[in-house]
Amino acid sequence: MSRRIPLLVLAATTVLALSACAQSNGTTSEASTDAPATASAALPAPFDGDPVKVALVRQSGAGDYFEAWGSGAAKQAKSANIDLTVTDARNDNAKQASDLEQAIASKPDAIIVDHGNTDTLQPLITKAVEEKIPVVVYDLALTDATGVVTTSQSDESMASGVLDQLIDDVGDGAKVGYVSATGYAALDRRAVVWNKYVADHKLDVVFSTGKVSESTATDNIPLVDAALKQNPDVKAIFAPYDEITKGVVQAVNQNNLGSKVKVYGIDISNADIEVITADGSPWVATSATDPSAVGAAVVRSLALKLAGQLDEDDVQFPAKTITQSFLTDNSIDNVTSLREKEPSLDLSDQVTADWLPANS
Repeated sequence: MSRRIPLLVLAATTVLALSACAQSNGTTSEASTDAPATASAALPAPFDGDPVKVALVRQSGAGDYFEAWGSGAAKQAKSANIDLTVTDARNDNAKQASDLEQAIASKPDAIIVDHGNTDTLQPLITKAVEEKIPVVVYDLALTDATGVVTTSQSDESMASGVLDQLIDDVGDGAKVGYVSATGYAALDRRAVVWNKYVADHKLDVVFSTGKVSESTATDNIPLVDAALKQNPDVKAIFAPYDEITKGVVQAVNQNNLGSKVKVYGIDISNADIEVITADGSPWVATSATDPSAVGAAVVRSLALKLAGQLDEDDVQFPAKTITQSFLTDNSIDNVTSLREKEPSLDLSDQVTADWLPANS
């Protein structure tokens, strides 16, 4: 039986966190030693025989968020008798296209594409569909999604949730900064919401900067540092991707503006929680899903599709707005304890079946 994904936000807090990448540059086989959740029914075809071979083609596995996402995907795959082979292009779009081309040539039972550049990947995804290879994409904008299962966080609701908090904190007409990048599906969708809030609340955007790279957090520090030196009276900064958010936080702190500038991000991880709850941290709210739970849910979406039990081809995962005060008031210092206080983050009722319980 399939499960329909509701478009909702469960109220109260971007896309990634800073830490060393646990992925390799090439092809790896992901596994988990944690005990899986217990299924109450036998695996259906095609999962009841030899392992189902699935290629996971990633734009990047770098950062605490993406590492957790990959771990969740691997754990869910293991419980569903999926042999998951992973490639990590490390933000090299040409390499990701090459990885996808090689994945298609290997004729797996299915392919998952995690993020990526539309122009380079769309022709190859179309080719995979034409060759009858089931494809699931996560946070990738397609010009033609025919035959593809698309999955994503609800970026509109994520941005709206944290921007509502920004407006509550600093009010209409405040001087604000924006740190992001273009050409990434999730960030582009969040930018649409940002522009609407700027117009509706007459926000005074005094600077707009930002980039995504292999070292996103580090590379954004000098950009934001320069912007802050020119605009020290800014009241709030929206940085809708947690790798960027951490760079923003460091720039704010090194300019001694932690008590004057509030920072708003998107996404959550153990590393993010450590930054948010640090003494005097300017990062006051984030809107997030649990990355491990999302990675697992993407794999479940594929598994249900292969079993003929997914009724829809667009699956969105609900988010939660999480404030600094909520984390500190509840002594939350990691995602596990956050899940205990906000169990909806585990997505245990999303895209599941009696033979396919959530494992993340």
